Amino acid sequence: MAAMKVPLGQSNEPLTLNPAQRMLSRGASSSLGTPRTPPPSYGSTVTVLSIDGGGVRGIIPGTILAFLEKKLQEIDEDDTVRLADYFDVIAGTSTGGLVTAMITAPNAQGRPLFAAKDINSFYLQHSPSIFPPARKWPFSFGLFKSLMGPKYNGKYLHKVVKELLGDTRLNQTLKTVIIPTFDIKLLQPTIFSTYDAIKDVSKNALLSDVCIGTSAAPTYLPGHHFQTMDGEGKPRDFNLIDGGVAANNPTLLAMTNVSNQILMGNPDFFPIKPADYGKFMVLSLGTGTSKIEEKFDALQSSKWGLLGWLYNSGATPIIDSFSQASSDLVDIHASVLFQALHVHKRYLRIQDDELKGETASVDVSTPENLARLVSVGEALLKRPACKVNVETGKNEPDPKRGTNEEELIRFASMLSQERKARLGNQEGSKV
Repeated sequence: MAAMKVPLGQSNEPLTLNPAQRMLSRGASSSLGTPRTPPPSYGSTVTVLSIDGGGVRGIIPGTILAFLEKKLQEIDEDDTVRLADYFDVIAGTSTGGLVTAMITAPNAQGRPLFAAKDINSFYLQHSPSIFPPARKWPFSFGLFKSLMGPKYNGKYLHKVVKELLGDTRLNQTLKTVIIPTFDIKLLQPTIFSTYDAIKDVSKNALLSDVCIGTSAAPTYLPGHHFQTMDGEGKPRDFNLIDGGVAANNPTLLAMTNVSNQILMGNPDFFPIKPADYGKFMVLSLGTGTSKIEEKFDALQSSKWGLLGWLYNSGATPIIDSFSQASSDLVDIHASVLFQALHVHKRYLRIQDDELKGETASVDVSTPENLARLVSVGEALLKRPACKVNVETGKNEPDPKRGTNEEELIRFASMLSQERKARLGNQEGSKV
C-alpha cells in the first residue's frame, strides 16, 4: 500500500489552522466536490465516534463502520461521503486509534485516507505480519522467552503505519481526533488531540508515532519512544505504551475534550454550553470480550502469583481485567448520563461479550480467525441493541430499541439531518 504523505513545515514553527481545517470551518468543498461539514456552531448537536482497543478485534468495529458509512451514502445519495463528514470528534485507543487515523488522515486530494469499507481489508492484509504465528517452543523455553521480552518485535507494525501515514501530523487530521496513550516514564496518561496539537507545538506529533504508541500493549509489543520540539526548539520526550492502560474505551475522553474546548471559548461550539451532554450524539464501538466464557474465578486467582496473573490459559488476566474494567465503567457512566438527561437514544454502544476461544484473542491472526471476526461483526449487526447491566457487567437487550442494524440506520438518519442543517444554516448566514 503506497504511503500518502502530506508536506509539513518545521515542527517548531508557530501553529495555525492548516488548509483542511480552514476549509472545514468555512464549509468549503474538497477537490472531489464533497462539501465540508461546518462546525457544531451551525447546528444543534456535537457528534462523537469512539472506538475501543483490541488488536485484531478491530475488525469488529471495522465491519460496523462500513455498514454505517454505506447507509450514510444511501441516505444522502452520494457515494463520496465519508464518516469524517459526519462526526465532529473521533476518538480511538490502541487498534481504535489506528482506525481513527485511517478515516481522518488526508490523502492527496484532501479527503479521508480510507473509506470505511476498506478498513477490514487493511486488517486482513497486514495482521498476519504484525502478529506472526509464534514458533512452537518447548513449554519451559516458551515461558522463559515470554518473560524476557514482548511477544512481538513491532517492526512490521512500525513500518506499515509509517508508510501509511507518512509525514502527517496531528494538526492535519480532517476532523478532531483524540488518542490516549500512557507515558511509562512519567506514569501518567498522555492524551493526543488535534486541539492540543494546534495550541501546543510539542504535542503536534507525527500521527504514525501516536498510533504506534497507543498500540504498544504490554507483553505484546514494545513501548515506543520519540521526540518533538517545543516552541523554543527544546526537545520533548515521549515514552509511550498502550492507551488502554489509561482508557480502553475513550468515549468520556472525547466528551470531556469537547467540554474543555467550550470552556476555552472555542467558537466552533457556540452556543453549546459546557457539559451540555444532551446536545451530544455518541456512537461507541467495542471490539468484543469473552465474558460469557467466565474463564476464571476467585478460587483460581487466589492461587496465582506474578506469572499466573500475566499468563494463564492463553490469556493475560491482569491486562484483560484492567482494560475491561476501564471500558465497562465508561459505558456505565455514559449510559446512565444519557438516560438521566432523557436522551438515551443519542448514545449507542455496540459491543459483543460472547467471544470464545481464539476469537477473543487480540493477536491470533490466522486466516480462519480473521474471517471469524468479520462474521462476528456481521452477526452483531443483526443482534438486539443492548445496554450494560450494572450488576452483572453483561450486555442485555434494550427493550426500547431494535437491532444494532436498525439503530445504526436511525443514527445515520440523525447524522445526515444534522449535516444538512449545518450546510443550510451556513449558506443562509452568507445571504
